[in-house]
Amino acid sequence: MKKGKIFDIQRFSVHDGPGIRTTVFMKGCPLRCKWCHNPEGLQAKLQIKYMEEKCISCGNCRVCQNSCHVFNDLHGYKRDNCDDCGECVKVCPSEALTVCGMEITTEDLMGKVMDDIDFYGDDGGVTFSGGEALLQASFVAECLKLCKIKGLHTAVDTCGYIPYEEIEKTLPYCDLYLYDIKSFDSEVHKKYTGVGNELILENLTRLDKEGKEIWIRIPVINKVNNTTEHMEKIAGFVEKLKCVTQVTLMPYHSLGKSKYETLGLKSNMDFDGKVSSENLEEYKEIFIAKGLTIV
Repeated sequence: MKKGKIFDIQRFSVHDGPGIRTTVFMKGCPLRCKWCHNPEGLQAKLQIKYMEEKCISCGNCRVCQNSCHVFNDLHGYKRDNCDDCGECVKVCPSEALTVCGMEITTEDLMGKVMDDIDFYGDDGGVTFSGGEALLQASFVAECLKLCKIKGLHTAVDTCGYIPYEEIEKTLPYCDLYLYDIKSFDSEVHKKYTGVGNELILENLTRLDKEGKEIWIRIPVINKVNNTTEHMEKIAGFVEKLKCVTQVTLMPYHSLGKSKYETLGLKSNMDFDGKVSSENLEEYKEIFIAKGLTIV
């Protein structure tokens, strides 16, 4: 059995593939998208999450050997000293301190997946997302294989910025790839995600030749790709792919901003990423005009 690190299991998901699904969120991501709404998945390690509004200043967390928790009437958390050992979590009665992430075996994860089997029906199944699921490709591949043995539909959500060999590990067991295209301009992509897009587009082209079903997902972000010209370029590229069965445009939202503070992180979203509904409708027409299905 292999072990992997996850930070959430979302049941009854209807946005990560066909039907009703269980989505497993893996820890670790090679990108640093400014608009990321899942900061729990950025780092591969387990982290301590602190929710100040739950703290009752009981003082139990003074058990910390690194003196991370200080009290001047109220609780203060000195994260610079923290090694994420989790000792403070064990003694926190209000769950103001919790561990973000868990290490899990393929067997234990499959047990959780199979708890939901009555809800999957003919179309549903399991999706591995993140973070970037394929940073733990060997673990994901083993889980996908077990899912296929149980007759479940399988999907992987990926940003594509990994060595193609990691994608290949999952090919025998994955029915559907949810593939992100964030920007068609490599310099823009690097500015807002930390990396260029050459490997991402190259991997997508190679994956398309494998004959696996692909859904393209495009986060629509103001200043990043919120122009007709940009969407025309993406649509022109996707139009040439043979295995893409649908495209989804996902408008920016800020629902994940509050998560950063609980992890001691700072959101890098320093501009308004919102796009108008009029823009979205205009962009949808661009893809439809090229014969692509928009969902």
